[in-house]
Amino acid sequence: MKRILLHGNILTLDEVWEIANVGDQDDDRNKIEVEIAHDAWPRIRASRELIETLVRQSKPVYGVNTGFGRLSEVTIPQEDTVKLQKNLIRSHACAVGAPLATPIVRGMMLLRANALAKGYSGIRQETLQLLVDCINRGVHPHIPSQGSLGASGDLAPLAHLALVLMGEGKAEFRGSFLSGAEALKRAGLTPVVLEAKEGLALINGTQAMTAIGALAFIKAHHLVEMADGIGALTFEALLGVRDAFAENVHALRPHRGQEMAAASLREWLSGSQLTTAQGELRVQDAYSLRCMPQVHGASRQVMDYVRGVLEVELNAATDNPLVFADSQEVISGGHFHGQPVALAMDFLKIGVAEIANISERRVERLVNPNLSGLSAFLAQNPGLSSGLMILQYVAASLVSENKVLAHPASVDSIPSSAGQEDHVSMGTTAARQVNEIVCNTARVLAIEAITAAQAVTLQQIENRLAPRTRQLYDWIRQYVPAITEDRSLSEEIEQFAQALLHTHGSSMVPLHA
Repeated sequence: MKRILLHGNILTLDEVWEIANVGDQDDDRNKIEVEIAHDAWPRIRASRELIETLVRQSKPVYGVNTGFGRLSEVTIPQEDTVKLQKNLIRSHACAVGAPLATPIVRGMMLLRANALAKGYSGIRQETLQLLVDCINRGVHPHIPSQGSLGASGDLAPLAHLALVLMGEGKAEFRGSFLSGAEALKRAGLTPVVLEAKEGLALINGTQAMTAIGALAFIKAHHLVEMADGIGALTFEALLGVRDAFAENVHALRPHRGQEMAAASLREWLSGSQLTTAQGELRVQDAYSLRCMPQVHGASRQVMDYVRGVLEVELNAATDNPLVFADSQEVISGGHFHGQPVALAMDFLKIGVAEIANISERRVERLVNPNLSGLSAFLAQNPGLSSGLMILQYVAASLVSENKVLAHPASVDSIPSSAGQEDHVSMGTTAARQVNEIVCNTARVLAIEAITAAQAVTLQQIENRLAPRTRQLYDWIRQYVPAITEDRSLSEEIEQFAQALLHTHGSSMVPLHA
């Protein structure tokens, strides 16, 4: 069994992916547990002791003995501080819409536990331990996906998480949706009564947008890797001009992403008997083939920027107020504001959408006989058969939808809490949108892969492919057999798209089913 220790400072994207997508927790071979590191507990206890001291002294501290948001000027009597936290969670748990997927919920739980482990939140040890136990035992709160403004934290989604720790709300446990109390009971856990500041400590953070964004980022990373390979297979099917990828060409415009993409394409095509030299068949290719390094490379650089933002946010204290035990201070700030993540998610939306845009153009070149010189729509018997005609329609529909989703969410802001919270990030909206764009892009790339493989099959050129693209071709054929007559391809597109989302380009072996 593997253990991942939470210190609050060193959690990685790979660990988030691993915990979020954990397999059967009843099987010790797959079991991964989360544990708060021993050196984190003294910090956690010290911050809690400061909160309890301030409560006894009746010193005004936001969210401890005051109301919230615009109500921060209302003083709460000491005897009502526990009720204040209970009311906070109940009133804020009003998110709507379809529930977040279990991997995202697990990601949220993990990220919130990691933030609390930093020791600046004032949480009690038993409350944090219950959150960790829920991760390890598979108690997954039912969290509706809509309702966060992405500032003041992801208040509504995280409140649904906190409800379950109180023994309220709903949760999924071993495939069944139950009341929060029943889910905890079946897992052998006992709910907590939240004390001063604890409710606020659980919901004041960016963990919804960051969990959605982190998992979408990792899937997008897989797609960017695989886009080079799928584009290379199309390139071979259309006898592309390899000179455009030459190292000396890209050295003259040394954007890091572009050089990486060009090197990746050269590696995918190494040993190919199908690529052509400049002037052999044509002088140059269309942009969707020739400019793959420039377009795929620019998206790679977007990924580099987004990775940096996410790696900071995974290990950030996003509470308000922050509890500094060493200096005996409790300071109100704005770390809950999701603007850094919001901008990164909007940037990622554009970068991933462009991978789909250029992929769809390559699909068009494959199925259009005027551009490919191949059988119309790659049909065995054009006319009687429509072949892959409608696959291009579907790809065009998906990229058009992506263009709407790629409109930046972060440029919008609606004041809330009677004007106290007068600028918000909409970062969770941006993260949800990027997740949709990533899924759409996987489907577009799956369509290109199926189309390129069909073009190879029709020309009977499998044995002339480069070794790596031949491996890719064979992998595609595991999901999508050669199309000899018209059939519905919906399920095959979806299955291969899922494989792309969960696969490292270097291995072409799905990470998770």
